[in-house]
Amino acid sequence: MPAPATVPPPQPVAGSSSQTGTSSGTTTTIKTTATPASTGTQTSSSVPQQQGPPSVSIGEGAPPPQAPPPVKPPANAASGAGIGSSAGTGAAPSAAAPANNSQPQNGQEPTGNGQEGTSANGGQDQGQAPSSQEGGAFVFRKQVEEVALHATVLDEKQRMVTNLPKTAFTVFENNQPQTISSFRHEDIPVAMGIVIDNSGSMREKRDNVNKAAINLVRASNPQDEVFVVNFNDEYYLDQDFTAAIPKLREALEKVESRGGTALYDAVVASADHLKKNAKLEKKVLFVVTDGEDNASRESLETAVRRLQAENGPTVYAIGLLGEEKQRRARNALKEMAVRTGGVAFFPKDLNEVDEISSTVAHDIRNQYTIGYKPTTPKSAGGYRAIRVEAHQKGYGKLTVRTRSGYYAGQEKGGGSQ
Repeated sequence: MPAPATVPPPQPVAGSSSQTGTSSGTTTTIKTTATPASTGTQTSSSVPQQQGPPSVSIGEGAPPPQAPPPVKPPANAASGAGIGSSAGTGAAPSAAAPANNSQPQNGQEPTGNGQEGTSANGGQDQGQAPSSQEGGAFVFRKQVEEVALHATVLDEKQRMVTNLPKTAFTVFENNQPQTISSFRHEDIPVAMGIVIDNSGSMREKRDNVNKAAINLVRASNPQDEVFVVNFNDEYYLDQDFTAAIPKLREALEKVESRGGTALYDAVVASADHLKKNAKLEKKVLFVVTDGEDNASRESLETAVRRLQAENGPTVYAIGLLGEEKQRRARNALKEMAVRTGGVAFFPKDLNEVDEISSTVAHDIRNQYTIGYKPTTPKSAGGYRAIRVEAHQKGYGKLTVRTRSGYYAGQEKGGGSQ
């Protein structure tokens, strides 16, 4: 067999912050308040406390105070346009493609929410890794040397294709074909972080965004484990992993819209929390912001690298952006989504956010999971570029959306694999 081709890691992300971030080898420590505070004093771990239900600080500084009264959302949100995927401009599907393996049928056209995705890959039931229920929780076990990819497949009309066999897929790592060792197409539960901008400019948008986030959870697998991070110039874990909608709603309503936007810091901390504490193998971040990062210690490049750690999360992002913020902010959200196999949405109207959340839930629940053991052992380290292709009789061009690559050997902690 010829020696594997060497693929260099991605180049620095265009428009990334010039601020100096921490090393990608470090992790973000999450601090919890032990009990609800009534005196305003700090614990021995120097974590500020606040009135009301206990909150978790994953940043520095004091947690936000009690939420102000709800504010009515505006009739129209900042305008934005859709972006294409790494394989070209495309839209996330609103309906599945035909169920007949040999001949596609007409399906519902995609909704025009203005979104961006990347290439993906999928799977069904042959050679699948064992799964089980432990303590009421779904556990998907992945062999240590196996790389797991979660993928969405779209046809030429941007409709989701959910009926492909294992033989339809080819996986390439560093341009070398890989042997698929496990393959499944099931609605498996995910560990999800909901990461919401709580800066001053979001005040009139939070009501709509909160409703969309709850709708996402309702439309998702009932066994999903979800946490909530609110961020402005700091970031706070206001609800740890739970499936209880009342707890998630309470966390989302901790609105203190003030300060700047530390998007990259919040994303890095949330990715680290998933990595260290998630019990489920499949991981997702749902990120909503209305502006450009202006307060992070981390850079965009560092955030993207952390997201591309082995078995890192898929990012789905919503940018509620005005014209003056579009280029840099859109590029940042696009990079985080594209590199991880997710989708970035840029709605023209705030009222589209709820529909987008349903689209995201549909995407997550209809993915293939493909496993392979890389021909170059993961212990060799380094960045590995991934490409997945799908071909099936009766279909035209199929687009596979999955992560574009990963840094081998950086999967440490988190989850039952």
